Parts: sequence; structure tokens; C-alpha cells
Amino acid sequence: MRTKMGYFLVGGIAVVLALFVLEPLLQQGTAIFGASRNSVGEIDGKEIKYEEFNPKVEQSLAQFRQQYGSNINPQMQAMAIDNAWQAEVGEVLLGKEYARLGLIVSGDELYDLINGERPSQLILQNFSDQQTGQIDRNGLMSSLKARESNPELKAKWLQLEEQIEKQALQQKYANLIRNSVYVSTLEATDEYNNRNKLASFKYVNLDYSSILDAAVKISDEDYQAYYDANKKRFDNPTETRGFEYVSFSIKPTKADTAVVKTQVDKLAADFRTTPNDSLFAANNSDVKVPYTYISKGKLDPAVDSVIFNYPAGSFYGPVFSGNSYKLIKVVDSRFSPDSVKASNILLDPSKLGGEANAYKLADSLKKAIQGGASFAAFADTYNTDASKGKGGDLGTFARGTMVPEFENAAFNGNTGDLKIIKSQFGIHILKIEKQVGSSKVVKLAYIEKSLAPSEKTRQTAYKKATAFLADVKGDNFKDLAQKSGYTVALADKVTATQGFAPGLDNPRPLIKDAYAADKGDVLPTVYSMDNAYVVAHLTDVMPKGQLTLADVKKQIQPMVMNAVKAKMLTEKLNKALGGSIDQVAAKLGKTAMPVQNMVFANPIIPGLAQENKVVGAVFGSQVGKVSKPIEGDKGVYVFTVQGFTNPAPMANTFKQKETMILGVTQRSLGAAFQALQEKTEIKDNRVKFY
Repeated sequence: MRTKMGYFLVGGIAVVLALFVLEPLLQQGTAIFGASRNSVGEIDGKEIKYEEFNPKVEQSLAQFRQQYGSNINPQMQAMAIDNAWQAEVGEVLLGKEYARLGLIVSGDELYDLINGERPSQLILQNFSDQQTGQIDRNGLMSSLKARESNPELKAKWLQLEEQIEKQALQQKYANLIRNSVYVSTLEATDEYNNRNKLASFKYVNLDYSSILDAAVKISDEDYQAYYDANKKRFDNPTETRGFEYVSFSIKPTKADTAVVKTQVDKLAADFRTTPNDSLFAANNSDVKVPYTYISKGKLDPAVDSVIFNYPAGSFYGPVFSGNSYKLIKVVDSRFSPDSVKASNILLDPSKLGGEANAYKLADSLKKAIQGGASFAAFADTYNTDASKGKGGDLGTFARGTMVPEFENAAFNGNTGDLKIIKSQFGIHILKIEKQVGSSKVVKLAYIEKSLAPSEKTRQTAYKKATAFLADVKGDNFKDLAQKSGYTVALADKVTATQGFAPGLDNPRPLIKDAYAADKGDVLPTVYSMDNAYVVAHLTDVMPKGQLTLADVKKQIQPMVMNAVKAKMLTEKLNKALGGSIDQVAAKLGKTAMPVQNMVFANPIIPGLAQENKVVGAVFGSQVGKVSKPIEGDKGVYVFTVQGFTNPAPMANTFKQKETMILGVTQRSLGAAFQALQEKTEIKDNRVKFY
């Protein structure tokens, strides 16, 4: 120790000095890495932070749930996230374009879009009578006045005005783009002729399939020639990845099915005799169906087509459909309105000193309204839901829209009724304005038991998957899978944000790991899908931008094969040329096939395929002349044009231009936005978060 102590002291001092010098850099590094971890992406220099972007994702997801129901699949979830991202990109890029072009919405314009004769579509959506479609001016003015004394309403109005202004700017920009579109007389004439000029011709073709693939040798020069001639096709707009995978099924076995069927039979016997149908169903069903009246079309089709014919007191099941057993008691059936128009005053007990006070106020308001007081005025004063400022108007709604307590009161009452109801949201005063239609509805005690794999089945599949993951390497993935009797599936050209992949029902965790891996890696875990466990291997990385020949060589092999065959068939056709098209056909042992009344705009050769290059050559050829060999998509062709039929002179050039302009303008805005994105540096890190 004595002989080495000096070295220890010097080393210790050096470490302390190093830490002293590096501490600011380490702190800065932590901040840098923290920012990087928090960055969803960057758009034209603007960093998009997770805490700012995620609420917009949640809003987009909420819209999808409202439209498609609460159980949205991974693909819908990815679409919702992508919508939020595209909106973010649009806001940044278009905002800069508006500033560059000097586009603004003045105060007077905004006022007109809210209060004017032609209000914004957003105002119409929020303040229109659902029956007449006309704007409710009184409701609009009441809401505008009420916002000054209601901070929550004021915040909503600020948000609405921002959306109105944004929509108006988008419309101005769209109009600028549309007004830049022009169609010349020459373009209109060409389009008219392309759709109306007729060609008749005879052809002979030699199909690529007439030469066996095994008889063709493809050289590196063949690959290079095809790649050079088609380089523009290989510009990859976004990075993609490909992976192969093996699925280990966890679908229920016969033994699992037998166990579940035994359980369902016992459940059915108990369900028949239970004194409390609704409670028994709620405690035993895998799928919760509200204990309220439902209309036809709401249940599984196999059940829905039967159950509405059963009288009250009937028992149905067990019946297996979809992937579950159904057991149903018909508690009641009746005829009921199809929809109800109603108004509502919602009182919040927490703001009124408790439920007793809320009931007391509701009773006082009800008596005042029955005595002639204005329901709408009370609603705009006391209401705590979204209908405040609209006189409490809820519009017209069908069954399944409202909470059960409110729905039952609205559909089981009569027009003109005033009712006080308690729900999870508070105390309601309901006014039934109108009831529309009448159809049969049923109240059901409903049990659904899913046919699911047992824990033993799951463990067996998971054990196989983990054993395979432990043994497999990147270079032996396919061989080991095939040796073990497993099927290897392929997911190709998978983008970082997509929510689907062939054969995988929940691919997002796998895709995220694929984008964190290197080509050739076996992904690090066993992935759980609804019906399988999955082990995957990253086989391909296609970078953004111009792909190299090595990137696309496997992909273009079939096309290169056809290109080599085309040279062989062209040589064969050249030897047969000389004389008429029928003589050429005879030399080849074939018959020249006639085509009548072909139009340039629809280049499909009857019985064969779409052959753009061949039909284009037909319309550029002389009548009666045998063509040179033309390489098409399906084979090599020679032809002779027999004649053209020119259309009548265009009667209305203006109308033709107008039709063409309409088509171009529909594409122009999207094309302009695409051009802005292509010119902008956009870094997309969403795959790290979603």
C-alpha cells in the first residue's frame, strides 16, 4: 500500500478535477438528452414537444371514439395520431405561407363570420336547429352575451373564434390556389380527342410467360440497365422497414371449448331461475349491455334477427355466434318513439351545497315553468352542461345516445312532460318537446361469455415462442422456423407510424422495436397479439430518399426478368416481320387479333391487360403500316392500325374547360400542400412515443 499510495492520490485528484470541469457539460448534456427524449419531431425548425402534441392526439382519439365507438382498433388509433400530426404540419407550414402571402382575417371579417348573413360553418354546426337546419339567432346572441360573465364559456368562444379564423384563412389560401389553375384550348381539345377518337387495329403478341423463368439468365448489367431506366420509381418518400415473423397461436383448443360450454350450460340453468335478472346479467356477462330498452339493429345480427319476435318472459340461448355464447331473457317489449326532441337543465349538486338543495331548486324551477316561466331563460341561467346558451336545447336524439336514466324518462314519457331525474352527472329538469315515430323496443337481461383460450393454452404457446426466441439468430431465422415446422410470414414496407401489418392485430409495439433495431436483428421480445404470440426478425431497411440498386434488387427481379424476356421475344418478332400483320402472325403460328373502337383514355386490350405503351403507340402510328415490336406489361406486340374515327367537332369548349378545371382544382390544394412538405425539413419521431 505504501509503495502505491502516491498513484492512488494522484488518480483520485485527477478524477475530482475531471468531474469539476465536466459537471456543466454533463448538466447541459442531461438537458439536451431530456429535450431529445421529449421531442415528437421538428417541422421547419419548430420543435414539437410531447406535452404539447399529446393533448391534440387525445382530442383526435376522442373524435374517433365518438364516431366509431369506444373500442377503436390499432389501425384507427394510428390514423387518429396521424391526423393530429398532419394538422400540426399544416398549422406550421400553412401559417408561414399565410404570413408570406399577407393573408389575414380582419376584425370585421371575423364579426361577419359569427354574426353576418353568411356565418361560418362552425357557427352553423353549433347554433342551428337540427330540425329546420336554420341558424338559431337568439341562441347565438344569448351565448355571446353570457360569455362575458362566464369564464368557461368565454374560453370556449375564444377557441371557437380561433377555429373560425383558421378555417377562413384556409379558404382564402385554397381560393388562391384554385384561381391559379388554367386549362388552355389546346389542352381541352386534346382531352376531348383522347376520350372520343376511336382506333381499330390488329395485333400479334408474344407473352412473357411463353418463356420459362428457368431458361432466362439475368446478369448484373440487366439489373443496372433496368434500374437506370426507372430511377424515378425508386425515390422513397419515407423510411420503411420489413420483417419476417412466426406466430404461435393461442386460439381456444377443443378442450378449452368444452370447458367454456360446460360453464355456460350451468350459467344458463342459474340464469333461468334467478330472481334478479339485471343484477345476475351484470355480474356474469363479458359484454355489458345497458339494462334499458333497445331498438332493432343494436345486437349481434344472429341474435337481433330472432329476439324481437320473442314475447316478454322468454329465454333465449345458449347460442354461439361470433366468438361468444349468448344468453338472453326478454324482460319487456313495447312500442316506443324512434327519437325524442328535448330540452334540459342540469344542476350540479356540488355547486349547490348538496343533492337536497339541487332537488329543492329543481322543484322550484319546475313549478315556475309550469306556471308560465321561460324554460330557455332558466336553462341559460342555471344550466351546467353544453346546452347552456342554447336555451337547454338538446336537439333530437335516438336511443343509445343518453345515459339510461335520462333516456328512459325521455322515451317513456309524453310530449310536454316536465320531469326531474337524477343521473351520474347531477339533477336534470327534462322537458319533452316532441316524440317522433314508433317502433318495437325490448328490455333484455343479456349475458355474453367469450370463448377464450385457457391459461394452459396460453402458457403452452408462450413457452414455444420463448424457446424459439432463445434459439434463433438473424441468419438462421427462416431455416430454424421451417425445421421446427413453423410458418414464416412477411410484413414488407412498414412505415414507422402505421397501425396495421399483415396478419398482426396489434403491431405497434413490434413496429416501434423494429425502428429501434438494425437490419438482421431478431427483435428482443415475444409480442402478444389477440390470438397469437409473435417472434420477429428485421429483414429490410429502406431509407428515405433515392434507393440504391442493392435496396431494390430483390423487388425489381420480376421486372428485370420480363425485360430480358422482352429482348428475346423482340428478336423473334423482328425475324417474323415482312408483309402484312396476318403474314407476321402466320410465321409465328398465331392469329392476328382485331380490336375495334379503342379510345386512348381507356388503354385496356380486351382479354389481355392494360397496355398503356402499346395503345399510345397505336394512336401515334400510320394506317396500314406494321409497327416495330413494342414492349408492353404482359408481352411484346406488333400491330397494324386499320383506321381512326375522329369525333365530331367539340360543341362547347368552355364547358370542356370547366369540367377539366374542376378536376384539376380538386387535386391542386393537396398537391400544393405536398409541395410545401417536400421543400421543408420535417423530422418525425412519433415512433418513439406511440
